[in-house]
Amino acid sequence: MYSFGSGVLIGTRTDIPNATPVNFGLVQEVTIDETATVKELYGQFQRPVAIARGTIKTTGKAKMARISGLAFASLFYGVTPAAGQVMTAFGEAATVPASNPYTVTVANAAAFVGDQGVVNALTGLPLIKVASAPAVGQYSVAAGVYTFAAADAGKLLLVSYTYTVPSSGQRFTVTNQLLGATPTFSAQFFTTFQGQAVNIAFANCTSSKLGFGTKLEDFVMPELDFSIFADAAGNVATWSFGDAA
Repeated sequence: MYSFGSGVLIGTRTDIPNATPVNFGLVQEVTIDETATVKELYGQFQRPVAIARGTIKTTGKAKMARISGLAFASLFYGVTPAAGQVMTAFGEAATVPASNPYTVTVANAAAFVGDQGVVNALTGLPLIKVASAPAVGQYSVAAGVYTFAAADAGKLLLVSYTYTVPSSGQRFTVTNQLLGATPTFSAQFFTTFQGQAVNIAFANCTSSKLGFGTKLEDFVMPELDFSIFADAAGNVATWSFGDAA
């Protein structure tokens, strides 16, 4: 038989009850590596007279084109996402009023989270943040309301900040857990070509690496590395093929 394409990879937590299966997300590559240690027995000759296999390390890697917050949260961090997301308003246009009060209320002030800087729209130079009573070229901010100096009246600005959107998306917070906290999951891989399928079921996995890298003029391709180990019954993996016996 032949196989073509990246296939589908689904993970299901094994350390919590009633876990929801999670698609890794439009996988581009799935790699499974089996690495065994071997020990050679030598005598007076150049070649070994016996070879024994010791431990076997089974690892996997998935490169994904679709970003799944649920997959990150569940399979790597072992947490449950909460509803709502944090968004960034980058370079929102604003103008310092010509008269007092010299304040600007950003568009999402009601859901304001944090300031990310103010830039002079004409020069590209940043204004300096202060606690209160800003002088020329400075600003202060509280609850999405930016205050400027009278000397900056009429200036064109670009304001950046973060805010919450409770009605869409999801988010989770990564905390510093005690050593030994280890989310585990089973994994099911599937691919088919010309009516013949390959299925691999892995009993227990834990992720060792989550990679998230961006690149100019290219899609983000997160990577999840994981190690595979036996379940309580001693099962590690089940390989199933569509070729004839």
